[in-house]
Amino acid sequence: MGVDVALFDRLVELSTRFQPRGRTLMLGRQSFTIQTRHRNAYDESLARHGIDARRFDFLQEDGFAETLMEKLGFGQIETMDFSDYEGAAILHDLNKKPERKLWNQFDFIFDGGTVEHVFNVPMALEGLYRMLKPGGRLISANGLNGWYGHGMYQFNPELVWTFWRRACNCNVIDCRAVPVDPDDEFGQVEFRDPAETGVRLKLKNQIGPGRTYLYYEVEKTKESHLPDFALQSDYETRWNGHENAGATHLETETRT
Repeated sequence: MGVDVALFDRLVELSTRFQPRGRTLMLGRQSFTIQTRHRNAYDESLARHGIDARRFDFLQEDGFAETLMEKLGFGQIETMDFSDYEGAAILHDLNKKPERKLWNQFDFIFDGGTVEHVFNVPMALEGLYRMLKPGGRLISANGLNGWYGHGMYQFNPELVWTFWRRACNCNVIDCRAVPVDPDDEFGQVEFRDPAETGVRLKLKNQIGPGRTYLYYEVEKTKESHLPDFALQSDYETRWNGHENAGATHLETETRT
């Protein structure tokens, strides 16, 4: 995949409030070119976020995205891929646990649509967690809807809250649906943690049929940890409620 106008806007916004101090990792060597149809949207995004630059300032001759990332302040980019066919410096199969030398190494990891092509998604997410430093952030943009036949999976925001927030105790800073087409009538939709309500997210009539990213930003902290397992929000809420109700009933019986 590559950085299109929708992801360009999210990265521009991110650059106004987050600048990694250490190593930066890009999963796959992402491309960056100007989409002619939306050419004005790039400059509008830069102006909206107070960045004095033009869209052409971020291009590089070979069509890849290192210049974009570096000029936005995300540091010198290291690229990870399964193969070196596009010049990746770090070779790793995300279906497997990363080597220990990669653990806690990166202040910023950008997944611009790679995990959806990995069969073993739980291991891929665990690997990203391991490679992030405490205080580091992961940006992920994979298919939520409309990417039929593109990768192996499309993803639900429930996964973000279940795995990253509750199971790993990371901070979920942003979680939203982002249409690829900025003129999409459905627009962006921000998602709240389903555990707050105890019911599943209702996305009908909120997410359109067009190509839409599940875009999220998470921060690993010193209190974060890998889980033994992860439970879906509404089921966990019901089960906990059932256990609490049973405990209250037992206490009442004991007192009487």
